[in-house]
Amino acid sequence: MQVTTKLAQPPTDTASIGSYDMTIATPTFSIQRSQDRYCADHGWLKTCHSFSFADYDDADNQNWGALRVLNDDRVAAGQGFPPHPHRDMEIITYVLSGELEHQDSMGNRGIVGQGGVQYMSAGTGIRHSEFNHSKTDELHFIQMWIVPPTTSLPTQYGQRDFTAADRLNRWFLAASGKPGANAPISLQQNAAFSVARLVDGSVKYAFDPGRLGFLFTAEGSMVANGETLGPGDAVRMAAVSALDVRGNGELLLWDVPDVS
Repeated sequence: MQVTTKLAQPPTDTASIGSYDMTIATPTFSIQRSQDRYCADHGWLKTCHSFSFADYDDADNQNWGALRVLNDDRVAAGQGFPPHPHRDMEIITYVLSGELEHQDSMGNRGIVGQGGVQYMSAGTGIRHSEFNHSKTDELHFIQMWIVPPTTSLPTQYGQRDFTAADRLNRWFLAASGKPGANAPISLQQNAAFSVARLVDGSVKYAFDPGRLGFLFTAEGSMVANGETLGPGDAVRMAAVSALDVRGNGELLLWDVPDVS
């Protein structure tokens, strides 16, 4: 993985990636450019991984705090992932365009459209399938995995539809497990997931001390704390108290704990 770093170098060993020393006074604002992600074209699936996943294994890029996976997936019409298992992970899927069809071993079935969020706590174990519901149009979604606070938690599934107005030129808190947070989707980890759609707009975010941030530009062009970001670019933040983003496009933001 290649990153460009503002003010401080990111951790370079496996242990530090998951347990970054928050006592360091100099903030870390590390940019992972879109072209530096691992990407693969399987014909029916075009995917890019921000962290180690499946065939991509990089000891220096396993996670950022509690955020373990962020995959940028494009699935061809009528194609998808056949039934496969998960356990001990919280999985959030955000649909950028198209329709995601879900079915699992608990009997849940559903279709999530543009701007919608699917949530699954794999807990003690679940099998599910994910397909492009459309027979004509591509499906584009971001799937993210969060390490839960403990293993063998109850298995859960849910999905929520949100409007474009919910996130227009503002951070919309879609899912959270932070104490006191009022989010439509509850996480078991002390983490928060927000989205924003900027149209010649700007958004600000304040991080509590000791928290890690991960910003992902899904679409468009932005300037974040003075750094220009394009589609697929991401920023890893540690000891950064405030984030200021301006521009046009779709943004995803995680506020996560250190899990050392």
